[in-house]
Amino acid sequence: MAGHRLIVRYRRLVARFGALAAMAAMMEMVVLHAAKAAPVTAHDFTFESIDGGALPLSDFAGSTVLLVNTASLCGFTPQYKALQSLYDKYRGRGLVVLGVPSDDFGGQEYDSTARIKQFCEINYGITFPITEPVQVKGGDAHPYYQWVATQGRMKVPRWNFYKHVIDPNGQLVEWFASTSAPDSRKVIDAIEAHLPR
Repeated sequence: MAGHRLIVRYRRLVARFGALAAMAAMMEMVVLHAAKAAPVTAHDFTFESIDGGALPLSDFAGSTVLLVNTASLCGFTPQYKALQSLYDKYRGRGLVVLGVPSDDFGGQEYDSTARIKQFCEINYGITFPITEPVQVKGGDAHPYYQWVATQGRMKVPRWNFYKHVIDPNGQLVEWFASTSAPDSRKVIDAIEAHLPR
């Protein structure tokens, strides 16, 4: 059916603009259709680094990413220590831990990126990448989290320190609630199962 409609459109374009212009217009429509049909992955989204500049998730293609929405003043904040340990242990095997600060839950994040960065470095020795603070829920959520919502309601963070495991191809393959410690067996098993081979 769609093919028939394209043929009809092509014939109308030829009649109106000539064969060469019609072919160019059809090629553009085919390319646009293919782009719309291409599956979206986590690699299609970009955050801003806390150090400044763009931080596209496509930079981590080929690596496994443990993406965690964080907050400096939360009861789960001590999980930073285990996140850094995971990064230290698995970095050489292709793991990237990515901290995504957010003030969406209980107002538990500093309002200054400099203060967030300083807190993470001084208190936990964080060396893994951290983004600028973003919203993770609601209509103003960062586009990555809007995409997560299309993957299933339960995957959307309900509090700080939700964890998303993104495989080397950019697929969101596992998620864990705040109460799942980064160094718990189930989180480690998920990371190890998806590390690049």
